[in-house]
Amino acid sequence: MDTKLRGDIAEQAAVLHALKRGWGVLKPVGDRLPYDLVFDVEGTLVKIQVKYAWFDEPSGNYVVDNRRTKTNRRQMLREAYKPADFNFALVYIENLDLFYIFPIDIFIGYGSEIHLVEAEKRQCKPRSAEYRNAWELISAKSLSQENCVCSVVELEKAIWHESNPD
Repeated sequence: MDTKLRGDIAEQAAVLHALKRGWGVLKPVGDRLPYDLVFDVEGTLVKIQVKYAWFDEPSGNYVVDNRRTKTNRRQMLREAYKPADFNFALVYIENLDLFYIFPIDIFIGYGSEIHLVEAEKRQCKPRSAEYRNAWELISAKSLSQENCVCSVVELEKAIWHESNPD
């Protein structure tokens, strides 16, 4: 299975998980943007980057590259994501059908790879454990956003009151 197909599988799994939560899902046209999907969570639009984690036999961990990969006919270019590129990275582990939900600042704070430990072989939990199936982080993001939708009349009143205090 090639990496493009794995990415498509991860994206479709993310869409399914979002729809089961009652969220709207938008898909950008093309693949030139730094995010793959947009979730509409109670009126708040949340940009999502989806990644597929592969199993690394020697370490016994799942691994994901946390850099942006661009390809052209001759070469593969990798660069770091920027904080404004998306809100959350969803890292999919297919054979477990689970996601790690990383806020952008956490995701880009790792080195070039993130190792996800799914085996119960450690005494202390890895740093990534708190992001395992942490869908509530996306819900919390939508609740923390200020959704100000006001009419032109309300806007005019607010401007008038601001320029004419008592």
